[in-house]
Amino acid sequence: MAESRPNPTNSKVGRLIESYGLDGLGEELEQRWTADEDADSLRTLADVFNHEILEAAALDAGLDLLDGEIKTFYEALSDTDATGAERTRARGRLERAGVDVEGLQRDFVSHQAVHTYLTSYRGASKERKRSDPTERVQRLRGRLAAVTESALDSVANQEDFVIGSPDVLVDVQVFCSDCGSQYGFDELVERGGCECR
Repeated sequence: MAESRPNPTNSKVGRLIESYGLDGLGEELEQRWTADEDADSLRTLADVFNHEILEAAALDAGLDLLDGEIKTFYEALSDTDATGAERTRARGRLERAGVDVEGLQRDFVSHQAVHTYLTSYRGASKERKRSDPTERVQRLRGRLAAVTESALDSVANQEDFVIGSPDVLVDVQVFCSDCGSQYGFDELVERGGCECR
């Protein structure tokens, strides 16, 4: 007997997929969350979803969008670090096109709403497989580099910060207070431990 799941439109995410005409987005979110390699976090998926509804609302209003404008609008409407001028500019452009900005912001979803939709309404589950410690550290380095690059991009959008084309390098150092030795993570793993061994 097939397991019956609740109607996805009973969830906020499911209702919004239907009302904004975002067919296929639920499946995409599920695939991106349950991917074996490079799966997206629920927070990332909430941002992806919110970008999609923002873009759908802007296009439905007949707004001619510039490259990167949806990202700029979303950051201005959702980021607590956005300046008042950025918020006003984004809100004004959307409202002039006929977008109900307050209603749109109420439609933005949290990572918890995405989790509920994926698990309770789509039946998705995320298998946690234990990865090797070196892989975990490499993934964390990659995430830290991406977050740092994103933070640099945000800061670079401010008038008083200038940076060329930065490359972010993440180096993990391990210090043993017992023997006083210090190694890069990869070197420490390769050699099988510190001087204490």
